[in-house]
Amino acid sequence: MHGFTLRCLLLKRLFIKSITWFLAFSPEQHPIVLQIGGSNLENLAKATELANAYSYDEINFNCGCPSPRVAGHGCFGVRLMLDPKFVGEAMSVIAAKTNSPVSVKCRIGVDDHDSYNELCDFIYKVSSLSPTRHFIIHSRKALLNGISPADNRRIPPLKYEYFFGLLRDFPDLKFTINGGINSINEVNAALLEGAHGVMVGRAAFNNPWQTLAYVDSAVYGVPSRGVTRRQILKEYEVYGDAVLGIYGKKPTVRDVAKPLLGLFYSEPGNGLWKRKADAAFMHCTTMKSFFEETLDAIPDRVLDAPIAEAPPGSGNPFANIRDGLPPPYKEREQEVLYA
Repeated sequence: MHGFTLRCLLLKRLFIKSITWFLAFSPEQHPIVLQIGGSNLENLAKATELANAYSYDEINFNCGCPSPRVAGHGCFGVRLMLDPKFVGEAMSVIAAKTNSPVSVKCRIGVDDHDSYNELCDFIYKVSSLSPTRHFIIHSRKALLNGISPADNRRIPPLKYEYFFGLLRDFPDLKFTINGGINSINEVNAALLEGAHGVMVGRAAFNNPWQTLAYVDSAVYGVPSRGVTRRQILKEYEVYGDAVLGIYGKKPTVRDVAKPLLGLFYSEPGNGLWKRKADAAFMHCTTMKSFFEETLDAIPDRVLDAPIAEAPPGSGNPFANIRDGLPPPYKEREQEVLYA
């Protein structure tokens, strides 16, 4: 075999293995959504086609990331909110390449383009120019003045009234609320006010026991299993050791353990557990050995405490929200036709 042909075959295998590492998931993770980003229609089409083999339940287009590496260079993310015509074209391309539903995740505005009418123009144009019927709304605007993504999740004020205005003004569309929701009680409060869905991001990752542990019972009405952290980690150990290294060197113990690092948030031994985890990542090759080396930092009473009732939230951020809604939006079809 010629050296050039061999190199091409090796590169192709490496590419396939890399794609699989990023896109593959276990069946237990359904329903699961893939988010893609970009500003090149051909690449968006190719990315969607690559995802088809993995049967995602939805394909989401990123129009909300404020990172300077993304939006700051004008390539994709929240800056695309300033070009709804392109987003409509992109969503049409994505929808044409998949049988899965499609959605857009965005903010409520960008810099000085932050009026309710401008947000409605974006929603109206994208939904009119494409099959998009689902929008995930981070209820803050984005500031593209070089501040960090973390500051963009903190500095711009939350304007939940914009989200609930969209529910009123676009009754044929589906809206999921995002931003600043940190408890199951707040999730239920949003749903009671009419939100079609609620996205909880940082809180679920940083403190999964106080959020995800209660979702099935408190939101979906499924009886609690009463499981403990120790039982969950035993199940996770079996899963983790089954997937380690299945894509060559990936995933590593660090990759597999990363979602667990908030499991003991605010509990006794949490700091020591994280320090032991950092040290164990350097040499542990199985999840079994990782847990054997780290879990002695956590008291048995924490490991063996079953899921209790959902803790109270910090109040209802949506109380009386209907009293402060912006004036109703009047769609401007001329802007869509000639955009």
